[in-house]
Order: sequence, then structure tokens, then C-alpha cells
Amino acid sequence: MRTIRLLVIVLALGMHTFAQDKDIIHIWPGDVPGETAPKHPAHPTSDTTHGVVRLTDVTDPTLQVFRPARPNGAAVVICPGGGYKILAINLEGYEIAKWLNTLGFTAFVLQYRVPDKEQGALQDVQRAIRLVKSRAAAYRINPDKVGVLGFSAGGSLSARISTLYATDSYPRVDAADDQSAKPAFSVLIYPAYLDKGEHRTLTPELKVNADTPPMFLFATADDFYGNSALVMAGALRDAKVPVELHFLSYGGHGYGLRKGNPAADTWPSLAAKWLAPYGR
Repeated sequence: MRTIRLLVIVLALGMHTFAQDKDIIHIWPGDVPGETAPKHPAHPTSDTTHGVVRLTDVTDPTLQVFRPARPNGAAVVICPGGGYKILAINLEGYEIAKWLNTLGFTAFVLQYRVPDKEQGALQDVQRAIRLVKSRAAAYRINPDKVGVLGFSAGGSLSARISTLYATDSYPRVDAADDQSAKPAFSVLIYPAYLDKGEHRTLTPELKVNADTPPMFLFATADDFYGNSALVMAGALRDAKVPVELHFLSYGGHGYGLRKGNPAADTWPSLAAKWLAPYGR
């Protein structure tokens, strides 16, 4: 009897893992706006340096769903980085989703269009947030507690949707597009490309105002892109938007959650504390 019970448990766990691996949402049911190439799975590059899986040639944007054992009613759309060239899909996607699951958040890893499709990426994240909200009941989440988290170029994309959510970037597809694309909160970890204004000021595209969602920013002084977090924090402060900025001396760029880097060892606990109210 005990053997049978153990077998049932093992099979159940295996089915859960399989179901999670296959829980993928194709965010555009028909034609992808502005895309001329046919839909196909993203291509992994031959570069696997530091154990990072790098995807490129994304023509069929997707959300992969990671469900927590104990949902807290909130969700996060994750935007991996990669310079708008590739997506560091495991380092800044799957590994982050599993961490968020431990905090109770339902996580959605976004494969947005790359390479060199920044407008397409904005369309993808805007549609992704609307889709998640439209399926809130199915995923046991509150549509008013759907946030965004991004790294590097994904941090840029998260900042863009946080400031451009009210401007429709594509024609309405279906009822999901009746939802607001505004994130409830934004987490930007070593964001890039936010300081393209004159004299390295805020990128003009980013229209920060009092309605911009609360934001958590983390970066380091030795990161080439570190100024991005500083200028964004200043703009949010000036607009009286709740903002929390952490700026360490060392850590560089592209570390994700992996141990052994002082920044990677620091930001998760700070972000978890900041995120906690959204899971209540």
C-alpha cells in the first residue's frame, strides 16, 4: 500500500512539472502586429557562457506560467534582459519565476520579440499584462495586483510599459485588450537604456508622472548602465511616485539570482520585503 501511495505522489509531482512546463500562452492568437516573419519557436544561440540559455529570433511571443504552491493573489510578468538582441531566458526568466513562486507570486515569463524589435517588445509586454489580467480568475490572482519585473533591457522594457501603458501600441485583438496595461508595481534590477536623454538624463520616451506605478530599483556603481537606475529614481521622486532605490558599490551586470556575487546575494531579500504588501 505504501509503495502504491509513493508511486501516486511521484506521478502527481511529475504531472505537475509537465503541466507547468507546458503551461504556455501564445499572446497573439493571429497575426503578430508589425511582424513579417512567420511564427516559429525561438532559437537558442550557440553561446551558453556561464550556463545562460540565450534565445533569439522570437516571432511568436509567449508567456510561460509558473504557479506557486500557495498563491498570494498577486502576479508578476517577468521581462528577461539581453540588450534587445537575445533573452537570457533561464538566468533572468525561469530562475526568477521559481524564486517568485516561493514568495507566493504567480509568475509569467515573457518571451518578447528580439532581436532589434523594441516597438514589437513594447506591444508584447502591453498585450501580456492585459492577458494576465483577463485570466485572473483562472490563475487565482487579483487583476489589480499584476506587476512587472525586468533585468537590463528587460528593465528598460518594464520602465517603458510603466510609463507608456496608456498609449495603445497595437490595434485591439479581443476582449483581453479591454483591460488596462498598467502594472500595479514595477521592479527594475540593473536596468539599462533609461538615461538616453541629453547629458545622460532620463530617456525622453519615458513619461514619468504621478500615475506611474510604484517602483523598486537596484543597481551597482560598477555597472556600465548604473546611471539608468539613478535617473529613473530621481524622476519618480520628482513626480512624488513611491520609489525605493538600492545602489551597491560592486556587482557589475547580468548576475540574476546566482550566488557568489555581492549584488545577487543582496537584492532578492530587499525586493521580497518591498513586494510583500502586494501579496496580502
